[in-house]
Amino acid sequence: MTIDLNKYVEFVDTTTSKPSKEFSEFADRLNDLKIQGFPTERLLTAAVGMSAEAGEFTEIIKKIVFQGKPVNEENLFHLKRELGDIMWYVFQACLGLDISLEEVIQMNFEKLSARYPEGAFTIERSENRVEGDL
Repeated sequence: MTIDLNKYVEFVDTTTSKPSKEFSEFADRLNDLKIQGFPTERLLTAAVGMSAEAGEFTEIIKKIVFQGKPVNEENLFHLKRELGDIMWYVFQACLGLDISLEEVIQMNFEKLSARYPEGAFTIERSENRVEGDL
């Protein structure tokens, strides 16, 4: 099967939300979110920042695992620095959601304890989640 790239471009455009492609719609959406009290600027900073920094962390791991970059103090230090950058953005998200890191960890513990009641990972429970297990 050959993909018609022009048709795909059209498909991409028609399946994209208006706020994602029209500034006035984007601005209206931002205003709606502001009225709702949603901290868009802080959470967008957190989301974009976590993604970018996770990419930098992943890049170092990729080079160590697949490209022969040495496991040495310099590269381990670099990983730790990138992890620190990720945490900075995690705390931005905590501020935006008005939640402490302790609460986030507690929620995660409760979620995973419910998913794995035996206290250990299983592929079965990982792939076959009950309704509401996000």
